[in-house]
Amino acid sequence: MIKYYRTDDRKIHEEEGISDGVWVAMIHPDISEGEIIAHKLGIDVQDLLAAMDDEESSRIELEDGYTMILVDIPTVEIRMEKEAYTTIPLGIILTQENIITVCTEDTPVLQGFIHNRVKEFSTKKKLRFVYQILFRISTLYQSDLRIIDKKRTEIEERIEGDTEDIDLIDLHALESTLVYFATSLRANGVVLDRLTRYRRLEQYPEDKDLLEDVIVENHQAIEMTSIYRDIINGTRELLSSVINNRLNNVMKYLTSITLVMGIPTIISGFYGMNVDSDWVPLARTAHGFLIIALITISICGLLFAFLRKKRIL
Repeated sequence: MIKYYRTDDRKIHEEEGISDGVWVAMIHPDISEGEIIAHKLGIDVQDLLAAMDDEESSRIELEDGYTMILVDIPTVEIRMEKEAYTTIPLGIILTQENIITVCTEDTPVLQGFIHNRVKEFSTKKKLRFVYQILFRISTLYQSDLRIIDKKRTEIEERIEGDTEDIDLIDLHALESTLVYFATSLRANGVVLDRLTRYRRLEQYPEDKDLLEDVIVENHQAIEMTSIYRDIINGTRELLSSVINNRLNNVMKYLTSITLVMGIPTIISGFYGMNVDSDWVPLARTAHGFLIIALITISICGLLFAFLRKKRIL
């Protein structure tokens, strides 16, 4: 899908085609759509559609007549029938007169511009537009990181209650997400570092200030990712220890019960031997069975009290 946008008098509106100052928004374009735009703007179609490959790494390339910027943005995917976060490439192509964005999804990073929610946004100020996109990417990372930490907190609050093995799996999924985020944010940081030395297009002083803000926000997102990874790792270890401890307590309890119940089994086993009754204690005593039962119960009670005193039961 291809849409064309242009801002006039600080308001964005949709255009019918390409003209000077137009933003070309491409969402999951096919090869034929890519070839059309590439031919009109003199761009290599492979560079134009580079963002369609999920394995492409963040980078910036200066070509004849255009600049390609590739960065990773956060998105939501379904993993094991649950929503999980991952990263996908977003391609930004700068020509002398136009800016082109290419992504496999209709990302909220660009939705803010389409719905005119970004202040001082103009499709004609291309480099500032790029910085505004990068700023929104960094803030989206931070927003998703807070949601991830909230999910981690919910799991942590269940540790004293109904903790299940699925919580360990969920924590592992969150930790994997943070690995993706950390890798993508560091790669985006390299792109931002190169943009500080970018001289192909005119930069206004406020553009440089905005770029510095983007670098700060990206660095903050990296720090948040590192902190949340450490916290999730600690929570996962705590949860694993709690589950193991509960299992040990159950095994200890069952072992103690087996030990107590073993006393009647041993005594009844002795009295069940096929020997002359003259050699069996209390065999001819009145109420002998009751006496043996009381002795057995007493021994079990003493053993039970001993185990309780040692806090085994």
